[in-house]
Amino acid sequence: MIIRKGPDEVEAMGRAGAVVAAVHDVLRDALRPGMTTADLDRRAEREIHARGAVPSFKGYQGFPATACVSVNDEVVHGIPSDGTVLACGDVVKIDLGAVVDGYHGDAAVTWVVGQPPGPPVRMLIDGTYAALWAGVRAAQPGARTGDVAAAV
Repeated sequence: MIIRKGPDEVEAMGRAGAVVAAVHDVLRDALRPGMTTADLDRRAEREIHARGAVPSFKGYQGFPATACVSVNDEVVHGIPSDGTVLACGDVVKIDLGAVVDGYHGDAAVTWVVGQPPGPPVRMLIDGTYAALWAGVRAAQPGARTGDVAAAV
């Protein structure tokens, strides 16, 4: 069931999304060869708390971390580790969420460590970005989930 949100609820959802976006910006700027996926996770947790929010994922169904960090061929929901050291050219996907006033913001981004991506990775990133925006454009009042899926 979809519950229509009022202006205050929509504003709270926006604040949660803004926290997630700000933390992703910090993580993008911090991303360096030699750091671990656990370094990214610890930074994400500090940054979420510093903005007055609470991590969405930590403890959810036993998940041990604040962020899901997946490297190269790992698809999504990787568990951060001090043993996973990032190298130049690695493709890193970071998924994180934050709760503000009871509302969750959640977003995943993809970055390449330390250098511009090569042609195959650039094609993947560009293609998924285009698919995202095709889905957003298709998500209109009256549209069905299948309409969005077909656009993607």
